[in-house]
Amino acid sequence: MFSPALSQVEKTIDRLSRENQLWLIEQLAHRLREDSMKNEPVEQSVFESQLSAMAMDSEIRTELQKIDREFAVTESDGLESN
Repeated sequence: MFSPALSQVEKTIDRLSRENQLWLIEQLAHRLREDSMKNEPVEQSVFESQLSAMAMDSEIRTELQKIDREFAVTESDGLESN
């Protein structure tokens, strides 16, 4: 549900020229991209922490070993890069 403030902003934007509306959209997109880039290092750090925790998880390691054994045969098919 939209707030009354957003409704007022929309009405104000409707009164702007097309050129000013496009400028405003570009400014908003620029701000959103900047905010996203500011948050990206934090998200990357969280991802790396989770990945590290998964790498240390014994159940995941066991499952990866099973997968390695299942695909060991295909490693000898001549397609392995050295």
